[in-house]
This record gives sequence, C-alpha cells and structure tokens, in this order.
Amino acid sequence: MHYKTIVAPQKKSIALVAHDNMKQALIKWCASHQDKLKNHNLYATGTTGTLLEKSSTLSLTKLISGPLGGDQQIGALITEQKIDLMVFFWDPLEAQPHDPDVKALLRLAAVWNIPVACNVTTADFIISSPLFSQPYEKQVPDYAQYMAERA
Repeated sequence: MHYKTIVAPQKKSIALVAHDNMKQALIKWCASHQDKLKNHNLYATGTTGTLLEKSSTLSLTKLISGPLGGDQQIGALITEQKIDLMVFFWDPLEAQPHDPDVKALLRLAAVWNIPVACNVTTADFIISSPLFSQPYEKQVPDYAQYMAERA
C-alpha cells in the first residue's frame, strides 16, 4: 500500500458517538471540555447530538441515529478525510444489535489513521495533547496511487 501525507488542521473535525449506556459519560466529558471543543467542528450521531444540544452550548452537525445509519455517515466522512478525530464511547459490556456497523466504523478509523477515544481516560489524554489544537501531519492510504496501479 502507498501512503501520502495530509495535514489535520488546527481546527479539527471531531465525531462524537456514544452507545446508550455511555451517552451520559460523553455528555459529562463534553461539558468538562466545552472550552476546547467549541473551537472545533463537531459531528454527532442523532440521539447523542440531540442530548448534547440540550445539555451544552456546543455547535454541532447532527447526523441520523447510529443504528439507522449514523455510524455509516461518520464512516463516510472518515473515508472522505473530513473527520480528524473520533470520540466514541462504546459499551464493551453490552452487545449491540448493530455491532457490525460499530466494528466497521472502528476499522475505518484505523485504516484512515484517525485517533479514537473509546473511553474517558483516552479522551482526556487526547484533548490534553498539544497536538489537539495545532496542525498535525499524518500518513493515510493513497488510494489514487493504488487504483492507478490496478488500471
């Protein structure tokens, strides 16, 4: 596989996703980091986005509910290199009816070299990093080169 360097800008695009049992943890985390988050472009799946709108002053783009396709919408944004970071508080103790969607979303984040926080501690480490609020060069797959070789 060939790779290319892209720059995640200073103003990041951040996906916010949470399973039902984890929504309150994400809301609390966002509230405690609202001053940093407000400087970035935020995207959230449906129910999570609605709850964040009601509990904060954060401006965000709300997608549809995860089980109805919101996870795929986030995945599409990742593949289009429109998401720089994902905070996805998923519930490791409860099976989700849309587990294949969740695994696909996490796989896309790994393929496209997107940092992912799956719990509060990891999210705290990421948001406290100096890289959170500055441009960052990273490697992503160069599928144009890949496709040109296959033609």
